[in-house]
Amino acid sequence: MTPLSLLRLFFATLLITYSSFAQTTPPIRVAIVGLVHGHVQGFLHDLSSHPEITLVGIAEPDAALRQTYINRTHLPEKLFFSSEAEVLKSTHPQAILVYTSIAGHRAAIEQAAPLHIAAMVEKPLATTYEDALAIQHLSEQYHVPVLTNYETTWYASNTAAYDILASGKIGDLRKLVVHDGHRGPKEIGVGPEFLSWLTDPKQNGGGALFDFGCYGVDLATWFMHGELPLTVTAVTLHIKPGVYPNVDDDSTIILTYPHAQAIIQGSWNWPFDRKDMEVYGAKGFVDTVYLNSAHGDNIRLRLPGETSERTETAPPLTAPHDNSLNYLAAVLSGKLQPQHDLTSLDTNVTVVRILDAARRSAQTGRAIRLADEAAAKY
Repeated sequence: MTPLSLLRLFFATLLITYSSFAQTTPPIRVAIVGLVHGHVQGFLHDLSSHPEITLVGIAEPDAALRQTYINRTHLPEKLFFSSEAEVLKSTHPQAILVYTSIAGHRAAIEQAAPLHIAAMVEKPLATTYEDALAIQHLSEQYHVPVLTNYETTWYASNTAAYDILASGKIGDLRKLVVHDGHRGPKEIGVGPEFLSWLTDPKQNGGGALFDFGCYGVDLATWFMHGELPLTVTAVTLHIKPGVYPNVDDDSTIILTYPHAQAIIQGSWNWPFDRKDMEVYGAKGFVDTVYLNSAHGDNIRLRLPGETSERTETAPPLTAPHDNSLNYLAAVLSGKLQPQHDLTSLDTNVTVVRILDAARRSAQTGRAIRLADEAAAKY
């Protein structure tokens, strides 16, 4: 056999082996827990484009809400269960995707973790630092990943801004300003099952402070490589008490670090949707630009020596860091170890600790010095 024939045989064998592996690697089995979080609609919409994920069950105790989703999605009725315990026992998923209220995250993970089932929850991780520590304990005890999904994690502009800062092009970080929110959940027409817990301080942790403040705290913690701020100061307002009598609808959080400051503005009072930030270094700046449907793709920057700012398209994200389902599949297959990023558990326990301090600051009217507080032990 000639060398060329041997080479052809080698590549043919390699192709057959790869094809066989691709065909025999089963999709990741996931179950949904809860249907009261409106973001579940985005997951169900995107599912068809992710053959590496298989939905094996949906747990929701509200029979009327289950029927609404059966009618809306045309999914088989046999996929729907009345409890998490039932769906876990019947379908044996590898991960649960939690779409309960934020306060329900701990209970959902308490059922799944002992069965060595991973979890991905919608932001933020928890409503209290105590719950965040309990979730962390479960993850460590049963060796299962617990991830937190934020829409802004998958914005190419945020990663581009982070990379530009990390490259040293704009110098050391001095100030981070983050804007997140919209006109308000009622104003934009979220479903009644979503609105009821979003406006409940126990189920959501607060109003805009937790709902949108968490995005900026997550980004700040990532940019600061997990470092705790020295102080946390927060101001909340009741601009629309007739609409949101029980929770704040506007918030500002200020985080101070030894050589930097983060200002996080989460609100249900913006005149339009916002999810953007400004990153100021000692020598330049990067601004993630929110332009209608193009949000998440553009940056505006000015580097040292430049006389004016310019706008660029951020480099596209690459798998598995381009969306939540690719990320989840990579973690569950062992290809990715989440640590110190926007989705990881260590980052999000810190996020909840900061949010907890922000809530106390808003309630008391004083800055909370995290440096003076001993870390709680679970």
